[in-house]
Amino acid sequence: MQEHFRKISHWVSNWVGTPTAFAVSVLGIVLWAFVGPYFKFSDTWQLVINTTTTIITFLIVFLIQNTQNRDARALHLKLDELIFATVDARNEFIETENLTDAELEKLRAKFINIQKVAVEKIEKIEQHKANRRHRNR
Repeated sequence: MQEHFRKISHWVSNWVGTPTAFAVSVLGIVLWAFVGPYFKFSDTWQLVINTTTTIITFLIVFLIQNTQNRDARALHLKLDELIFATVDARNEFIETENLTDAELEKLRAKFINIQKVAVEKIEKIEQHKANRRHRNR
């Protein structure tokens, strides 16, 4: 059953993003609007479109979320493999998606500091080059 659901959710999420799906949706709305005068724009006529779109949206949210979760897991595994296979990479970054928000924020702050130090080094090198050019004139 799980494999069947995976295949259906993958197919639906791919199909929903196509121009055909958009055209079918627009056609459905146009048909609904076209039959409005026949039903005298009644409450039932309005309820049909509201109920239909709500049910479709509700179901598609779960199907698309399933596909996104699966894609995210696959992407994380690929990134973990790249980290593991890269000699200079730090293996502690494998599985960072499982860290708490506080741990992720601490890691983010660490990288902000690394970036600041790198920018300062680059600025010093550029200043040194500019001073040398100025002296050589």
